[in-house]
Amino acid sequence: MLTITNYEDFAKYLGQELGSSSFHKISQEQINVFADATLDHQWIHIDADRAKSESPFQTTIAHGYLTLSLIPYLWKQIVEVKNLKMEINYGIESLRFAQAVTVNSEVRLKAKLVNIANLRGVTKSTIGIEMEIKDQKKPAFTGEVVFLYHFNS
Repeated sequence: MLTITNYEDFAKYLGQELGSSSFHKISQEQINVFADATLDHQWIHIDADRAKSESPFQTTIAHGYLTLSLIPYLWKQIVEVKNLKMEINYGIESLRFAQAVTVNSEVRLKAKLVNIANLRGVTKSTIGIEMEIKDQKKPAFTGEVVFLYHFNS
């Protein structure tokens, strides 16, 4: 795991792979809780019997937004950012879902520092991300996330 304490620490990794998180298994319980939280109870996510007979995946799949919501958790396994006043999720760019994540699949996040800027003392970092699915060739998604870091002086 990398430790970042200021802009200069971060900037030296520009263009480099930052690492990968550990794998996280997505259970049916997690999918159901997410469905309840988002009010998205589409059968392909929560009805295992119907998914088995009607879905091309023959099982339930995680919500795309559930996989996205794992970014902060998995990101913190790759980079520990210290000396912060505040951290802000600023945006997601060029996001593409490439493959559905079936129930009980294991996923992990791969990250690369694509761009970094010092905006009058605020560090704007653009991280290239890919959510890998264990034992699958295609990722769940690819894209870029943008974080704003307000470091202590």
